[in-house]
Amino acid sequence: MRGLLRGFAAITLVAAVAVAGYVTSVSSQTKPGARKLDLAYLLSPPESGAVGLKFMAEEVTRRSNGSINMVFHGGTLLNKELEIMDAVKSGNVAIGGPIGAASTVFPEMGVFLTPYLVRDYRHAYAMFNGQIGKDLDEIFQKKYKVKILFFYDYGFRHFWNNKRPINSPADLKGLKMRVQQGRVFADTVNGLGASAVPMPWGEVIPAAQQGVIDGADLPIVNINALKVYEVSKYASMTYHNYGPTVLVMNLDIWKSLPPDQQKLVMDVGMEAQKKIREATESVDSFAKAKEILEAKGMKVNQADVASFRKLAEEKIWPQYKKQYGEFWDKIVNTK
Repeated sequence: MRGLLRGFAAITLVAAVAVAGYVTSVSSQTKPGARKLDLAYLLSPPESGAVGLKFMAEEVTRRSNGSINMVFHGGTLLNKELEIMDAVKSGNVAIGGPIGAASTVFPEMGVFLTPYLVRDYRHAYAMFNGQIGKDLDEIFQKKYKVKILFFYDYGFRHFWNNKRPINSPADLKGLKMRVQQGRVFADTVNGLGASAVPMPWGEVIPAAQQGVIDGADLPIVNINALKVYEVSKYASMTYHNYGPTVLVMNLDIWKSLPPDQQKLVMDVGMEAQKKIREATESVDSFAKAKEILEAKGMKVNQADVASFRKLAEEKIWPQYKKQYGEFWDKIVNTK
């Protein structure tokens, strides 16, 4: 019965996306009989991913000479990451992504969330645009029946709280820090010295206002976009978790495109990837975070990252290295 209800909900949501996309699907840039490709995304502009994917949809449509109408559904009525991914896997929606739930939908991506395993943006980009990305695409095609169009990210996560600047692991002691609902996030915060409080995002701001939690962690781009400065005094640049995600396409739909259209989708996807990465990385520095957040009342400090990394390697890495084995070594050895 649960499966039946879930299926009914999915059909209803897919229909809603189709209705929502009707007006934008009628474009002077497309020809009668143009291939319509719906791209479902959880958020709307000005969120960085939404801006990049909206650009992708518009450019694929424009450059296809009328043969493709890619329609971006930002803030879609498919209002959960897992609903979007179910729709893509079933072929009811052509393209979508799991946003921050990448490691839930695709457990193979969980390893990248291990604190301090991804060293910096250059390391991340070398992996995902290199052999590791190719390996994951092969796995995803076989296991999940989806084609990876490109990887992108939400940047590195940093601690914010109302008590004090976080300069070293000792400063986390006694703090109740909200974490995303995944084991690696709790392991990270507990391992670095605070007390992890798993909580969905929708409860975080009220919990911070009421003192249920002392703080949490987010990339700088989202500390600003989500107005965390309204409920928190301190932002500390700790770079403790890297947050990768991915845009995928239903494999059967992908294979149904002729080679020239496949190339167009991939080429524009690389341009969208670059736009999203630039939006995220451009604010992820001490100087830029200080400029943006201190103007809104927060105090920003650069933490002693080496002390956090050392603790993570000693307390958190061993269990994940054992779990991921050979794949772990590929990540460490990527230059």
